[in-house]
Amino acid sequence: MIIQKTREEIELMRESALIVSKTLGMIASEIKEGVTTLYLDKRAEEFIKDHGAVPSFLGLYGFPNSLCMSPNSQVVHGIPNNKPLESGDVISVDCGAFKNGYHGDHAYSFEIGDVAPETKKLLQVTKESLYVGIRELRIGNRVEDVGNAIQKYTEAHGYGVVRELVGHGVGQKMHEDPEMPNYGKRGRGKLFIEGMVVAIEPMINMGTKNIKQHKDGWTITTADGKPSAHFEHDVAIIDGKPEILSTFAYIYKELGIVSNEEDEFRKIPLVL
Repeated sequence: MIIQKTREEIELMRESALIVSKTLGMIASEIKEGVTTLYLDKRAEEFIKDHGAVPSFLGLYGFPNSLCMSPNSQVVHGIPNNKPLESGDVISVDCGAFKNGYHGDHAYSFEIGDVAPETKKLLQVTKESLYVGIRELRIGNRVEDVGNAIQKYTEAHGYGVVRELVGHGVGQKMHEDPEMPNYGKRGRGKLFIEGMVVAIEPMINMGTKNIKQHKDGWTITTADGKPSAHFEHDVAIIDGKPEILSTFAYIYKELGIVSNEEDEFRKIPLVL
């Protein structure tokens, strides 16, 4: 059952989502060659707590850390460790924060040093597909309209769309209805309603769509060892249209990136 949120609840969720966005902005200022993912994880845990929230992922279903950090061929759910990042790596950083009874859930794939052009393109197309999907989150559409849009956009570039892992509703629980696959057929799935909030998160592979899970019970990699990309926003339906609650703006500020990609999904301009 889709849980409809009031405007007041959505504003509480926006606060949680922006704590995650600020955390990823802090990560953007520190993520570089030679840094370990475990160090970044500890920094994120401290940052979230300093902002009056609790890391959503820490202990969730038994997960041991505050960030899911998934480099290169890892798709999602990577466990932070002491291996230093290297130039040429790309890494998905997925973060959650719980405050005022609601979760925020948000992810970005970062480049470390000199990244291969074909991998840069994978990240670019995956991020573009996120917004292609968000445009379909509106009254009158259904769940698979979002997935179909993401699938068509990324498969047109020859990429593989992961099937086993999907986006989801978010609220008082980290994972709520509906599941939000990144593939599908138009006109299928649950009908969108006013006040729903979902995490849309394309997980796109450079090669095969197939994945494998490792013995640690968490780490998931591409079956062919090629890179994967992952981007995620929290999005609410307000007045029948999608409104992004999270933002990449804190990341872009640290990285010196100028972008207006989120403007169409905001009624009020974001003030950092």
